[in-house]
Amino acid sequence: MEFSIGRSFLFRVPEGEELLGFINRFAEAKGIKTGTVNAIGSLKNPKIGYFDEDAGEYKVIELPGTYELVSLMGNISIKGSKPFAHIHVALGDSEGKLWGGHLSEGEVFVAEVFIQELLGGTLERKERENGLSLWDEEPLE
Repeated sequence: MEFSIGRSFLFRVPEGEELLGFINRFAEAKGIKTGTVNAIGSLKNPKIGYFDEDAGEYKVIELPGTYELVSLMGNISIKGSKPFAHIHVALGDSEGKLWGGHLSEGEVFVAEVFIQELLGGTLERKERENGLSLWDEEPLE
């Protein structure tokens, strides 16, 4: 699917907010159906995960404490008729060790977020046989 650039948003998320939920609410309030998300900052007690193919579900890794949000990247599409942010993170601990995966939860200490709206179509996530909610595949032309 081909897109053009829409509106751009750069904002700071208030301390104490749950980051993923805040991004989803922001996208819904602004009418963003498709876009990209990037961020930096710090998260408290984040939960990240990876998809276990054999079990058909996400395995959650709970990280107690505060972690530097070294990188956050993801996208916004539609899931269940509402904007849904699919986000992956790289998180640094107090020793400089890096943790990474799919963000499922994280309380904001500091978060500076950039959202780029994309126009030209709507990507919708649908439940698949493998247990994941994915977009339809688009063949190369």
